[in-house]
Amino acid sequence: MPKMKSRRGAAKRFFLTGSGKVKKNKANKSHLLSRKSMDRKRVLRKSGAVSDADKNRVKKMLGIK
Repeated sequence: MPKMKSRRGAAKRFFLTGSGKVKKNKANKSHLLSRKSMDRKRVLRKSGAVSDADKNRVKKMLGIK
């Protein structure tokens, strides 16, 4: 049986940490940045965790488990 292909859209948006958590980068950081405050842009730099409800679904899309 051939290897499972991961969904490329999900692979570009989500990543796994070493401990197995699924994380994602935050949206609204690509353009129109002059009107956003420095505080808001600083918060957007950090990666966010994927909720427990979606974690298994995202792992399946990434071809894990």
